[in-house]
Amino acid sequence: MSGHSKWATIKRKKAALDAKKGKIFTKLIKEITIAARHGGGDPEGNPRLRLAIDNAKAANMPAENIERAIKKATGELEGATYYEVIYEGYGPGGVALMVEAATDNKNRTVAEIRHIFSRNGGSLGESNSVAWMFERKGIITVKREGKSEDEMLEIILEAGADDLQTEEEFFEVTTSLESFDKVRKALAEKNLNIENASLQWVAKNHISVKGEDAEKLMKLIDSLEDCDDVQNVYSNADFIDM
Repeated sequence: MSGHSKWATIKRKKAALDAKKGKIFTKLIKEITIAARHGGGDPEGNPRLRLAIDNAKAANMPAENIERAIKKATGELEGATYYEVIYEGYGPGGVALMVEAATDNKNRTVAEIRHIFSRNGGSLGESNSVAWMFERKGIITVKREGKSEDEMLEIILEAGADDLQTEEEFFEVTTSLESFDKVRKALAEKNLNIENASLQWVAKNHISVKGEDAEKLMKLIDSLEDCDDVQNVYSNADFIDM
């Protein structure tokens, strides 16, 4: 199993801070809305919606918020129409970035994203300029709660997962798109505490960044994540000595 990049730990801490700020609720509601609009409001027949609802519940979102988001998506209630957009670009140190956004105004969002890149030493690229450096994977974060790495390995390999990365407080399980739902269900059946499960853009190879480049890159990523329309930011950075 591969070694763990510090970026995963940084992202997790950032996500915890976002949750405290309440920003995570906005992102989850947008994901629920988009999932319901594309695949219908019944989670039993819409795997993406089922996943979005599970993540919302894990973040302690009230049930009425979830129900309201679904009804807005299906037209039972009035609400904004969100569009999914992916932006690609480069940051300090030549690091590639993939930015997922959900917006009701594409022109506004692309202008803001371009401004954030240029203001922080990066450049917004064309479609597919960096996407070839990433692949779509399932990522499931599970609290350790006393379980050993060997025990976890046995569970995930039997379920068909690809990789396991171990940190002090959590495991990060990587799966293919095809086995993602199966592995998630297998972990749930073992009564493991799933903190988050999502489909992400995972870099095929990483670029080491440190010092001033690392600081500038983190500032760029923080600025992108602070944008109201941005859902997720992915990079191929491996932060050294942070």
